[in-house]
Amino acid sequence: MVIAALADQITRGADAVANTLSAPFSEPVIRLGVTGLSRAGKTVFITALVANLMNRGRMPQLVAAASGAIQTAYLQPQPDDTLPRFNYESYLGQLTSPEPSWPDGTRQISELRLSLRVQPTGLLSGLTGPRTVHIDIVDYPGEWLLDLGLLDQTYDAWSAAAIERSGDRPEGDVFLASLADVDPNGPLDEATAKALSTTFTNHLHAAREAGFSDCTPGRFLLPGDLAGSPVLTFAPLAGASGQRGTLGREFARRYESYKRNVVKPFFRDHFSKIDRQVVLVDVLGAIHAGPPAVDDLRNAMAAILGAFRPGRNAFLSRIFKGRRVEKILFAATKADHLHHSQHGQLTAITEALLRDAKDRADFAGATTAAMSIASLRTTVEETVEHRDGPLNVVRGRLLDNGKQAAFYPGKLPSDPAHLLGPARAGAAAWLDDDYAVMRFAPAPLNLKPGDGPPHIRLDKVAQFLIGDRL
Repeated sequence: MVIAALADQITRGADAVANTLSAPFSEPVIRLGVTGLSRAGKTVFITALVANLMNRGRMPQLVAAASGAIQTAYLQPQPDDTLPRFNYESYLGQLTSPEPSWPDGTRQISELRLSLRVQPTGLLSGLTGPRTVHIDIVDYPGEWLLDLGLLDQTYDAWSAAAIERSGDRPEGDVFLASLADVDPNGPLDEATAKALSTTFTNHLHAAREAGFSDCTPGRFLLPGDLAGSPVLTFAPLAGASGQRGTLGREFARRYESYKRNVVKPFFRDHFSKIDRQVVLVDVLGAIHAGPPAVDDLRNAMAAILGAFRPGRNAFLSRIFKGRRVEKILFAATKADHLHHSQHGQLTAITEALLRDAKDRADFAGATTAAMSIASLRTTVEETVEHRDGPLNVVRGRLLDNGKQAAFYPGKLPSDPAHLLGPARAGAAAWLDDDYAVMRFAPAPLNLKPGDGPPHIRLDKVAQFLIGDRL
């Protein structure tokens, strides 16, 4: 096995050298990772981004599109035959049909290759013909990304943090009550283990529904073919002695197995190959949920940035050796739920969350940015008369009943500290303001030839993530 391991290392090293030497003469590939926290809209983002890169009439901020350097765009078979293909055509059909509907959310990893035919610019533009730039888009659930933080935590440390968090979250009291009836140093009983794991999983689902972001382990929420397996049948316990044959010892073993057999393979096989990353965040949803959800989002963003920090432990040092993520964008979605006069406040709040996360994660090495966007614009803006004067609102079709409605979510503060301060201080609710959220359905579209679906700042997103490579 030692010889095989050495041979594998030598082969990998030779491949790396060959790729480095041939890169300038081959067709460049950008590996773009797309993930997001609960209800951030990953599927719609990828569908709208691809549609607007193929029909670039609404992409003036993407320099290569505005200048005409992108001559054509087309989809190709993805390079990894072992991954499901992102179902772009079906999702686009849902969003652009006469009765449009939102596609289902991301439940597994998938991939799509978009190829752009680009005419080079600059001094050598007249000497070379068009070249092809491949964009491999990798879609994966944000819950999986947050799992990386578990690699640095022992079972006891994770248990203590999870139990502490549960006290302030939905159905946490139910889980804590079931925990009180269990002896962690008693003999292992599979019925007890399954019941406790199920109660903990229900608590995680309820917390995510309430707007909380950090709900690990992620596969408890999206188990896939692992549902019911021992690797997902554990829960946090306090006071476990670690003696053989006890429930606590078995839960600790399964926790380590989860890290070894679920978390590490994902980051080794997929995450470590990403060049650029966009993280979609439902900041408005967190604000609506209250200060605890905003503070949880702040902690989750720090954990996400920590996931992109090479050298965090021996495992990450190996998978990141010779490669790093160059750009990371945190995009606050659903900007179309606000009048454009408030987009600046939403961006400032996202930037403040990101800045705090960067400080806490001690992160350096990649270019990071924050934006407020809408992957698919679902509303129009209006100004209505109110008893206190003119009010800037948005109008759209309600998801629940299909009726048109005007909506004002509340006034976001111009100083993000007015939100982040109470969140950090542990406030249970906002003192002066009540922020609302409305669920809009996608609006029927009538697209002109050459235009992709309407959006807000998707062209700026593309320029930040891939513009320098075009």
